[in-house]
Amino acid sequence: MQITTPRLSMRQITAQDWPLFLRLHTESRVIEKCFDQPSDDDIRAKFESRLPHWSVTSGAWLCLLITDVETNTAVGITGFDYDGRSAEVGYLLLPEYFGQGYATESLQGLINWAMRVHLISVFQGIVTEGNSASEKVLAKCGFKLNEVIPQAYNIGGILYADRIYKLNTNSQA
Repeated sequence: MQITTPRLSMRQITAQDWPLFLRLHTESRVIEKCFDQPSDDDIRAKFESRLPHWSVTSGAWLCLLITDVETNTAVGITGFDYDGRSAEVGYLLLPEYFGQGYATESLQGLINWAMRVHLISVFQGIVTEGNSASEKVLAKCGFKLNEVIPQAYNIGGILYADRIYKLNTNSQA
């Protein structure tokens, strides 16, 4: 599977993408508003769970490497977990690519592909309180804040609200 946008190419991760995946899960500027740094074993297990060939019925996360087509440089990962009703989206970018529109472009490309190829129409994004950059990405892709769950997630011993965004491409609401 290959998804392309004007500046990006996305494909399912492979074993060769381990160094990038590890960096994305250990770099403080990437994870500080997402989660506490997991152990190397936990990161490896998460990575391994995303390597098998994905299908819409696999029950696993689709994890795609995002590459800038002009420079052929990996800039991050994106993907979703589809439960048969809705797809929970996620993305992590290397800090040197923050603020350049890669998250928005890759997420919109992913959503367009999921709608066209798999007829998925309901998407969700969960953002930790304070992660305004991710909230802006979701808003640019048409997501609306649907629910706030106070003190739902612990990062560094501090409880943060989960901000749940939804996109239903079948409704005009």
